[in-house]
Amino acid sequence: MNERVLTPRNRGFLFLDSHPAGCERLVADMWEACPEPVREPAGDGPVALVVGSSAGYGLAATLAGLKRAGVRGIGVSFEKAPTARRTATAGWYRTAATADIARAAGRDLVLLNGDAFSDAMKDQVADLIEQRFGGRLDYLIYSVAAPRRTDPDTGTVHASVLKPIGRANRTRTLVFDDDGAPEVREVETGPAEGNDVEQTVAVMGGADWERWIDHLAGRGLLADGFATAALSYIGSALTAAIYRQGTIGAAKAHLEATARSLDERLGRTVGGRAVTSVNGAAVTQSSTAIPGIALYTGLLRGVLGEGLVPPIRQLAALWDQLTGAAPLELDEEGRIRLDRFELTDDVQAAVADRWESATTATVAELADLDWFRGEVRRLYGFSVPGVDYTARVATDVPWPAHTA
Repeated sequence: MNERVLTPRNRGFLFLDSHPAGCERLVADMWEACPEPVREPAGDGPVALVVGSSAGYGLAATLAGLKRAGVRGIGVSFEKAPTARRTATAGWYRTAATADIARAAGRDLVLLNGDAFSDAMKDQVADLIEQRFGGRLDYLIYSVAAPRRTDPDTGTVHASVLKPIGRANRTRTLVFDDDGAPEVREVETGPAEGNDVEQTVAVMGGADWERWIDHLAGRGLLADGFATAALSYIGSALTAAIYRQGTIGAAKAHLEATARSLDERLGRTVGGRAVTSVNGAAVTQSSTAIPGIALYTGLLRGVLGEGLVPPIRQLAALWDQLTGAAPLELDEEGRIRLDRFELTDDVQAAVADRWESATTATVAELADLDWFRGEVRRLYGFSVPGVDYTARVATDVPWPAHTA
């Protein structure tokens, strides 16, 4: 068994190793933070599929679904196994911890590792639904953030980019030096060129979500009243040029258009629903790659403090609405809005004031940097309270087995 003491090694916000015990404790803490169910599900509980179940809001959707809605079913993610030189990815260890929690809670959860964009994975999931879960799927949560996608029909590899549309964008961003000291920098991102928008939409838009629905519907696996939600983000005017008005924003607009099309179709065929769920800001492995988001999120936490709603509580609220435990509350575009705590006028005005005042000299007074640094480290299992980081830890944790 490969055991060693792990210390964080990183390049910016990207860490080279992950801590198994820290990831396990983090998942346990999320489970504890999830509210208890409003009511216990009848029978074995509804069957759910979470695509993108190992990180960020997808992980929160999985845990909240198990605890709050009493679901059973399948989670799909794409993670790297441990090697002799490197630990597994953090999502690998979080998945192992999620499997342990599901088992202890008496929930039948199968966790698959592979390319969610592939038809082979869709076939594997469909077979499991048929053979293990009674041949009917009640819910599908779609939470995928990826740099590239291979189109199963053409074999074309599409690559997503983070670029503004129309012209270059200059924004402030937050970085930390090797000693952890913060620096506010101005960065410029060049505009989308060529087919950058189309490429990003092909990866991050609604095409794969719709393909999942097509695949499962084609096998007759959608239960009456089937509901599906794709997780999304709008964010602040401060980050709009690089996000909501940029290439990723074009993909999110496509995702929302897909939701409207799927909603009409599912309502007609199975009495079902399709929505996008707009979540609030959080520190995730995906969000830290977006220029300006780190600074914005740190400032937002500085304004809201504990009022910044964590993903696990947001996703508990989503499950309440999907299952009927709470009324379905949609905006004028047909989206569930879990970001209202973030986008009120007074909160955004306070963040904007701090944004204008933020410099390397002042940012520590304006943003909650200790919280932000800790959140980044916790993505990889470090800085999790209650974990002894001086102890040797086994890194060759196996992927959860699923037996009938």
